[in-house]
Amino acid sequence: MNFLAHIYLSGNSDLIKIGNFMADGVRGNKYLELHSEIQKGIILHRTIDTFTDAHPIFRQSTKRLHANYHHFSGVIVDVFYDHFLAKNWSLYSDEKLEEYVANFYDSLAIHNDLLTEKAQMMKPYMIQQNWLLSYQTIDGIEKILSQMDNRIKRESNMRFSVHQLRLFYKEFEDDFTIFFEDLQLITKHKLTELLWK
Repeated sequence: MNFLAHIYLSGNSDLIKIGNFMADGVRGNKYLELHSEIQKGIILHRTIDTFTDAHPIFRQSTKRLHANYHHFSGVIVDVFYDHFLAKNWSLYSDEKLEEYVANFYDSLAIHNDLLTEKAQMMKPYMIQQNWLLSYQTIDGIEKILSQMDNRIKRESNMRFSVHQLRLFYKEFEDDFTIFFEDLQLITKHKLTELLWK
């Protein structure tokens, strides 16, 4: 899953959301040096990634892309799934997406001193370009994938995957809906476990 789903699945704690958001930039046991609530977010993030990579529905989605995008297929599907979460946000939250996103950006500013250096560098671009809200549209997804292309040294051509998104839109959306139900259950269980620690 990409940023929006990781944040959404973190429950109500701002620090767990932040940990989940910046977990990819924290290697190995380095997370143990961070705030305890942020540690929980990183552990939750790793649980989500492990579950996602092994899930047959997620793999079904990546197979539609594998011929053209090879090992980037999983990264692309992560972004596609965030699109369907953003598009269908009202099914998952009573809070408007615009408000939810603005509150998260505010929490990044409030807790700036707890962010990793990588997250601090990413934050201004994320907020200025409003990445989380841009997931709602295919044009927004294309822009995000183009930016990801630009950050990768060798050509991944991920920006062109929106063609497959349009071609198999219903199939990807159906995959997301089924998969996300399973992911919410496992995440809820893991979050409860972490909060009791």
